[in-house]
Amino acid sequence: MTFTTSVRRAVWGVLGAAAVASVPFAPGNAADPIRIGVIYDFTGPFAAGGSQAAAIGTQSAIDMINEKGGVEGHKIEAITADAQSKAEVAINEATRLLDQEKVDLIMGVYSSAHCVPMAQKVDSQKKFMWANVCVASAVFKGKDLKYVFRAQVHSDQFGWASCTFLNEQAEAKLGIKPGDLKVAIIHEDGPYGSGVASGNEATCSKYGMKVVLKEGYAATAPDLSSLVTKLRRARPDVILHTGYNPDITLFLRQAKEQGLKWAALIGHGAGYGQIDKLKDTFGKDADFIYNVDPVAAQLLDPKTLAPGLGDLTQEMVKRYKAASGAEQVPPHTSMGFNQAWIFFTDVLPRAIKKYGGYDPEALRKAALDTDIPVGGTIQGYGVKFDPPGSEMAGQNSRSSPVVMQYVDGETKIVWPTAIRTMDPVLPLPAGHSYAR
Repeated sequence: MTFTTSVRRAVWGVLGAAAVASVPFAPGNAADPIRIGVIYDFTGPFAAGGSQAAAIGTQSAIDMINEKGGVEGHKIEAITADAQSKAEVAINEATRLLDQEKVDLIMGVYSSAHCVPMAQKVDSQKKFMWANVCVASAVFKGKDLKYVFRAQVHSDQFGWASCTFLNEQAEAKLGIKPGDLKVAIIHEDGPYGSGVASGNEATCSKYGMKVVLKEGYAATAPDLSSLVTKLRRARPDVILHTGYNPDITLFLRQAKEQGLKWAALIGHGAGYGQIDKLKDTFGKDADFIYNVDPVAAQLLDPKTLAPGLGDLTQEMVKRYKAASGAEQVPPHTSMGFNQAWIFFTDVLPRAIKKYGGYDPEALRKAALDTDIPVGGTIQGYGVKFDPPGSEMAGQNSRSSPVVMQYVDGETKIVWPTAIRTMDPVLPLPAGHSYAR
């Protein structure tokens, strides 16, 4: 379903109405609201690729904070903007929110293609940006940004995770030593796909794997049959794919039509994080696809997390299902919610209490003080931002993704081994449409 502007307004209204009604601010005594410009893609191909889910997660966090009275007496007021799955629109909306709406900060952003230029623009104006979902390492690498922060994982970690998983499993599961494993890397050619692919190539090569094909393509490409033909000639054991929603659908459809086979297909977030969309489109053919992503919080054992986080996850899940009507809760919901929750419960209170407000400088200092241990967020990882002057200044150094696998419409964690909920199925079982 296309997430139209009217649907966006309806969902935002349903999510926010109860919160607005329940905030106990006395007339004449209310603190000024903190105005946050929330940018996601509510229309265009990115909406169904995870942006819509992340937006609902973010707004759920805002609602829950407001229901508790806000942050240090300040109500959170979200001014939402639709990036329309277009980089130029995203940049224009960020400018409008800062210059015309006079928001106190920017939050959200699904696409790395939007995030990279937006982060530089916001930082150059000495405004504050809190990135919830975009993962490209290029947002921060070598930029020394001062006012942009991201607790989310970054794309170099995606590429590392999938290849490390293969290095640990190849011989045991496939009977192939890592040095003999043939890997193909395909990706959309924006900052997101290129960043993950570079991480794939560097890590898989380090393990001695044979990269038999590495090729990018435009996410809007109308035909990927020539790429499928190259893959058939290269005969990889494993395909590592980074894409959004329409291009993943096109690739899987044309791969089946042309008889492309593999032992394993490992996706990296975005469209591969939307199990409900994959299942609706491909049915049983979506079984046993892998996805590297920050974990969907509901898949973790609450006993491994700080007290109360299990209950927080349950509330997030309940609200997402009520807002979306969906039964499956994708990882992007956790990303949108978790990053917002970290900001509202850790960074923002410290900025107000310790640094005297929520201007960009106070928020910057408060973010640099963040020190959340592993297990202290609903997605399991901790938070500590790389300091100014470092290569990834503003990036969370404690973030980490996991490898998941889809089986019968359910998502299972298969790596790291210490937290897995299922032994990985590798190679594809006989009879599967893509099995050799």
